[in-house]
Amino acid sequence: MAPKRVRINSHIVLMSYYPNIKTCINWYLDIDLCKQIDNVAEAFTVEKLKNMYNFLNKNGYVYYIKYDNRLCGDVTLQRSGEISIVISKEYQNKHIGRLVVGEIENIAKDLSYKKLIAKVYNFNNQSLKMFRHCGFNTDRLENNIYHLLKEI
Repeated sequence: MAPKRVRINSHIVLMSYYPNIKTCINWYLDIDLCKQIDNVAEAFTVEKLKNMYNFLNKNGYVYYIKYDNRLCGDVTLQRSGEISIVISKEYQNKHIGRLVVGEIENIAKDLSYKKLIAKVYNFNNQSLKMFRHCGFNTDRLENNIYHLLKEI
């Protein structure tokens, strides 16, 4: 069983998913962020966000990322080993993603996962750089999506 709460350092805490659309929708209203996530220049609707979280929560472990007591993003570890992470724009470039992905790797090891996968659009240089820094290697490029893999 994955932990409900994980303190990464004095600034960053992972909190198990609970319905909090009011806060999260703000991240998913950012058109640039949505483009990085879905390659669609369209904000999420409340319904789409609820459906996404329900699906991810059913198929893995969803955590909110808290930085200095403020929710700033989310990260998912699916049962397939796929990791997805979203960090709101104002919290990007603080190396939060690197620390969070490292902790998700620890959780995956504790759950006996053998590999982790990340799918990143080829234009999303920031995410590609972050996952590669965390030890992920390109497995293949398919339909403009890099399939990144890390054996653990």
